[in-house]
Amino acid sequence: MSLTVIEQAHAKVNLCLFLGPTRADGRHELVTVFDSVRLADELIVGASESGVDEVVCEKVAGPNLVSDALRGLRTAGWTAPPVRVEVWKRIPVAAGMGGGSADAAAMLRCARRLAPVDESAVAEIAASLGADVPSQLRPGPSLGTGAGERIAPLATLEAYGVLVLPQPFGLSTPEVYREADRLGIGRSAEELGELRARLARLLPARGRDGAPGRVPAELCVNDLQAAALSLAPQLGDALDAARAAGADHALVCGSGPTVIGLFHGRDAGARAREAAAEETLRARFPGAVAAAPVHSAQLTVP
Repeated sequence: MSLTVIEQAHAKVNLCLFLGPTRADGRHELVTVFDSVRLADELIVGASESGVDEVVCEKVAGPNLVSDALRGLRTAGWTAPPVRVEVWKRIPVAAGMGGGSADAAAMLRCARRLAPVDESAVAEIAASLGADVPSQLRPGPSLGTGAGERIAPLATLEAYGVLVLPQPFGLSTPEVYREADRLGIGRSAEELGELRARLARLLPARGRDGAPGRVPAELCVNDLQAAALSLAPQLGDALDAARAAGADHALVCGSGPTVIGLFHGRDAGARAREAAAEETLRARFPGAVAAAPVHSAQLTVP
């Protein structure tokens, strides 16, 4: 195979996340709005000289979801010659930004550029790899329900900026959920349903006409944040720093530990970039970076 394919794997941010009851399978019902931002890993897919599929990622030790994606493709009859996949990490690892899932989705997206593969098979493989992978097959805003595996793509959101404050440690997603259970965090099925219906009214589905949507201020909430703070109290300093930098909202992203600041308004992107470049903030959080949505509509102000 002489063709080399390069594919971007975009990070996701949760603009809100509401935790509901535990299901029979042990997972939690949730409602979340998430979006893809221009902080991305890069996959370089080329021929494997070893004669077998291989994945190289210096920053991730042990199993890699890209390897699982490749095994799923082979099982589905994908006939591309053996590939070597190099993953260049820019998304913080074990940080609540879906980096591993984004990498797997990027591999599934670019597979058809190397050999035919049925789209329904790709969707099935994505679903088998975890709740975050299906949403990343088509980067952009989505409303996630169930345990996050039911995805309703949303129309482009109103433009906004993101300040990303990575942390020098990781948090285990299962541990954060267990801590949420221990703390008694969680909403009733009825309340979760009301939140889902409200978000569906406020945020147009992809393909529908209408003004660009935006998660309202009172719903910019992450129910897992209290659990993440219980396990890592130092996250409070990062949340305070994001607010002090001018963010309209500061949240732990997903199960953490990355903290994000959301900026809204006509100059949202510029404000996020200025915040990320501020010397005092960078001294405390060396990995601070600004990110913009992969797709966003311009804000219209009368």
